[in-house]
Amino acid sequence: MKRERIPPGQHKTDGFPVLNVERPMKFDRQKWRFRVTGEVDSPLELTWDQFLAMPSCKLVADFHCVTGWSRLDNEWEGVLGRTICEAAKIRPTARHVVMIADSGYTSNTPIDAFLRDDTILAYRWGGKELEPKHGGPLRSVISSIYAYKSVKWLVGLKFVESDEPGYWEVRGYHNEADPWREERYSFR
Repeated sequence: MKRERIPPGQHKTDGFPVLNVERPMKFDRQKWRFRVTGEVDSPLELTWDQFLAMPSCKLVADFHCVTGWSRLDNEWEGVLGRTICEAAKIRPTARHVVMIADSGYTSNTPIDAFLRDDTILAYRWGGKELEPKHGGPLRSVISSIYAYKSVKWLVGLKFVESDEPGYWEVRGYHNEADPWREERYSFR
């Protein structure tokens, strides 16, 4: 049986609503750096041009917001999460990844989710450069979980042994964020 594309409690939208906790970063191509740290054997510090030179791909995926809307068939272009993991040589001790925005905002996810085929560090959306209001120049996208786990204005990843809940998770949002189980909030 084929699974529906709209999870329970969601409705389809053709727009792409903008919801931010913070303001978009001011992108300076010359100063921007992407850092990969923590439980890795080869820490990375990449310039924008070096990041763009990494193996890239296109991913068509649905996008589910915890507020109740879903946007289908988004075309993202960027670097797969597992490509970053391979380049940084993550250690077997890495159990979680903390995604870090320019402002210091964070979100977390288990390493298994980050290694899935639907995890991309995207710099293009719909064939165009990702606009700042949607997280440009770079955002993480993990399409199998709610979008609050997809960090806008991404500048780094930290691989850790123990989970480090991010901005929304410490405010009561569910740590796993599975839209098919309606894991919106955690009642700890």
